[in-house]
Amino acid sequence: MTVHFSKEQTVAAIGDGLLSFPVTDFDAAGRFDAASYRKRLEWFVSHDVSAVFVAGGTGEFFNLSLTEFGDIVRTAVETIGGQVPIIASAGLSVESGKEFARVAEEAGADGILLMPPYLTECPQEGLVEYARQICDSTSVNVIYYNRGNGVLEAPAVQQLADKCPNLIGLKDGKGDMQLLNKIVKTVGDRLVYVGGVPTAEIFAEAYLSIGVNTYSSAVFNFVPDMALTFYRALRSGDSATVKKITNEFFIPFVDLRDRKKGYAVSLIKAGADIIGMPAGDVRKPLVMPDDDELVILKTLVDQSRSL
Repeated sequence: MTVHFSKEQTVAAIGDGLLSFPVTDFDAAGRFDAASYRKRLEWFVSHDVSAVFVAGGTGEFFNLSLTEFGDIVRTAVETIGGQVPIIASAGLSVESGKEFARVAEEAGADGILLMPPYLTECPQEGLVEYARQICDSTSVNVIYYNRGNGVLEAPAVQQLADKCPNLIGLKDGKGDMQLLNKIVKTVGDRLVYVGGVPTAEIFAEAYLSIGVNTYSSAVFNFVPDMALTFYRALRSGDSATVKKITNEFFIPFVDLRDRKKGYAVSLIKAGADIIGMPAGDVRKPLVMPDDDELVILKTLVDQSRSL
C-alpha cells in the first residue's frame, strides 16, 4: 500500500481549496477508458485544485462494478498520486463498503468518501454503526457523505467522530443549513466540513457563513477557470464577482439541471464533450441531455469564458 499524504496533509487539503470530482471516462462501448481518464486527471491537476475525488457521485460510483472501481483508483494513483490527495468512494452496505474501502486502500488512495447505504430507510444508531464498521475496516482517512437516506444529525455525527479516529470529515449533500450549522457547532474542529450539494456553488455563500470553507465543484470538469475565479472571489470577499457569476452562469445552469433527474451528472459529461474533452455518455439509469438542452449548455460554456 502506498499512502502519499499524511492525515494532517489530507485534512488541510480537504478543508481549504477547491475540490474537484472528475467524471469517469467511458469508451464508445461503455467500458472504462483508462487512457482518456489519465489525460483528464493530468488536465485537472494542471489547475489549482487541492484534492481530487475519483469515482464519486459525478464519477458515477453508483454505476461502477468493484473491478472497474479498482481500475479507476489505480489509474488515478498511477497518474497523479503524490500531487494532490486522491479520495475514492465506498458504501452501499457494510460488506460492500468494506470491499470498496479495501480496494481503494490497496490501490493507494489517500481517503474514502463514504456514501449512504443503498435503498433502505435508516435509524440514526444504525447509520452510526454502518459508518463505524466501514471506518474500522480501513486505515485510510474517511469523509462521511451526509445525504440521501444516510443523513446523520449532530449527536450521531459526534458519536461517530468519537468512535472513529480515521473519520476526518463530513461532506454535506443535503443543503439543510440549520442541520449543518448544528453539526459544525456541536462537533467543531474535530472534523473538516465540505459543501457537497449538486452545483454546490449556488450554496457557497451560505456554506462560508457557517465556517464551511470549501465545496465540491462538478462544473470544474468543463469550466475550470471560471470555477476557480468564483472560488477565489468567494474567499476574498469579492461579492460583486460572486454575484455576477451566480446570476450569469450558476442560476441558469441550475435551472437547466433541474429539468430532469440525474442531470447534475449528465450535464457535466455533456459539458466535457462541448469543450473537446469527451468522456462518453452516462450509464443508465441516467440519460444525456437532448439537442435543445445542449444548445443552452453550450451558450453557458461560451458565457463562462467572459466570466
